[in-house]
Amino acid sequence: MNTMVDLKIRSWVKSFTWRIIGVLILLPLTYVFTGNWESTGGITLSFNVIRMLLYYFHERAWENISWGRGEKKGKTLFYVTLILLILSFVLVIILGLGFGH
Repeated sequence: MNTMVDLKIRSWVKSFTWRIIGVLILLPLTYVFTGNWESTGGITLSFNVIRMLLYYFHERAWENISWGRGEKKGKTLFYVTLILLILSFVLVIILGLGFGH
C-alpha cells in the first residue's frame, strides 16, 4: 500500500500547469467569439485564476479520499489528455474558420 501523499506545493504546481493548458485552449477560442484581444485577455485571465484556485482545493480534498486508488497501468491518462487537447485545437480552428475573424 502506498502511504505517500501529495505535498501542497505539488497540488499548486499541478493546478498551475493544468491552467496553462486551459489558457492555450481558451485564449484562441475566446478571441474567435469576441474578436477583441482586451476582452479575450480579461475573460481568459479571470476564468483561469478562478479555475486554478478551485482545482487546488479540489485536488487537496481528493488527496484525503482513498476510493479509486490502485497501481498504475501505463500511460492511458497521458494519451487521453493528448487526444482531448488535439481535438480542442481542431475545434478552435474549425470555429475560427466559421466565424471569419
